[in-house]
Amino acid sequence: MANVKWVSDPTHSEVQFKVKHLMITTVTGYFQKFNIEAETEDDQFKSAKSVVFTADVDSISTNNEQRDTHLKSGDFFDAEKHGEVRFVSSNYENVGGSNYKLHGDLTIKGVTKPVTVDVEFGGIVVDPYGQTKAGFTVTGKISRKEFGLTWNAVTEAGSVVVSDEIKLQAEVQLVKQA
Repeated sequence: MANVKWVSDPTHSEVQFKVKHLMITTVTGYFQKFNIEAETEDDQFKSAKSVVFTADVDSISTNNEQRDTHLKSGDFFDAEKHGEVRFVSSNYENVGGSNYKLHGDLTIKGVTKPVTVDVEFGGIVVDPYGQTKAGFTVTGKISRKEFGLTWNAVTEAGSVVVSDEIKLQAEVQLVKQA
């Protein structure tokens, strides 16, 4: 059987990140424009030859325009020079049942580091329009400082304004390509 190609369904997918603010609450941000392409050996998604994720840095939204502008600036993502976040897989490993580890290289702000995320495979269904779709929940954590996102401030009491740890979460539907 020939390799099967899959692409993200943006209407039924979301990619978000969470960061602690003042170490007491969590702020959630989203990439509103992103793309995922995957290639599998068959249409069951038991193995993946490749998974490539890209996100448009200019599409960041945290529901606060001033904060979004700051995130796109040189203090954080530097969207003008580095307009894309990119992940390229190296291994999709079954770790039991519907649970997988997706290993690969993540590039943010020109810095590439190996990253592993947890993937829960939700299954495959045919939707009412005859499209075959695969569903996934993806979770992980990265250190923003490892990717050059080093801006920070300290409150009068000495608390860090923005945590180093960034939690990643995505709900993804991929559509099998004919």
